[in-house]
Amino acid sequence: MKDYFRKDYEKGLWSMESITLIYMLFTTLLIAYYWQGLADPTGMLVTRFVMLGAMATAYGLYRLYPCRALRIVRVFPPLLGLIFWYPETYDFCSQLPYLDHVFAQIDQTLFGCQPALVFNQIVTSTFWSEAFNMGYYAYYYMMGATLIFYLLCRYREADRAGFIFLASFFLFYVIYEFLPVAGPQYYFKAVGTEAAETGVFPAVGYYFQTHTEMLMPEIKGIFSQLVLGAQEVGERPTAAFPSSHVGMSTVTMLLAWQTKNKWLFWLMMPLYLLLCCATVYIQAHYLIDSICGFFAAVLFFWLTSQMYDLIHSRRMANSKL
Repeated sequence: MKDYFRKDYEKGLWSMESITLIYMLFTTLLIAYYWQGLADPTGMLVTRFVMLGAMATAYGLYRLYPCRALRIVRVFPPLLGLIFWYPETYDFCSQLPYLDHVFAQIDQTLFGCQPALVFNQIVTSTFWSEAFNMGYYAYYYMMGATLIFYLLCRYREADRAGFIFLASFFLFYVIYEFLPVAGPQYYFKAVGTEAAETGVFPAVGYYFQTHTEMLMPEIKGIFSQLVLGAQEVGERPTAAFPSSHVGMSTVTMLLAWQTKNKWLFWLMMPLYLLLCCATVYIQAHYLIDSICGFFAAVLFFWLTSQMYDLIHSRRMANSKL
């Protein structure tokens, strides 16, 4: 631990800080474009100033006493920013007509039913309900555990891991900002489960601009209650396709695999599998969302890895000039 408090100045921003600034600039331009249609564009801009202040404060503390511990502190504002950027995907995508009828029809065509309805009806036991909800709730802890492991045990690789993690998240967010899909828990509430069960999927247009009611699942235990509580606080009619829960947990598992720590990877594997099932079971996603979330994650992991390696190699070349 002494190494973390020994003076150790490293020039430049964390890659996580850089990609966060780029995303903030991009979404600031979106705010300007959608200004008249947004509920609170001024508040969204204030959030960005607060984030800039938090990042500048963390960076200033590091400059006062440059050490690994304070460099790690600089990671937290960008990560906490994900909490604020997610609801904004709803503010942006709700400016467009929703496409749930398209994705519900894809599920119907591929599987002959609505898996988000059938899965929940077939698996009714409290045991499996709690298991799936536990996996879904573990999403945040899996990501946190992996990033903390890199920061404490794989410090030299932490910048790369952090870039891959945040850049992948932002790629999902950009999709959500232009592809409005609310997911079964909102769409089936809007059109009625009877219509969905009979294969009738009407377009709802801009309905979710003003309606955010969800289907209320039966509470069967503590984890289903925790998931429902989290959804009531932070969930919005957005971000259904592709599933970021499947996607980012897959990115997390790939990062865990690259640590070469078998305990970290295999301890999370059961939670990962439960989480993937839970996305459909709790009706947060159409099955096609979850399938595409997995493949999007593999693509994003490869793409962001290549981006980081290219940027890092150019940075190293310039530092030698």
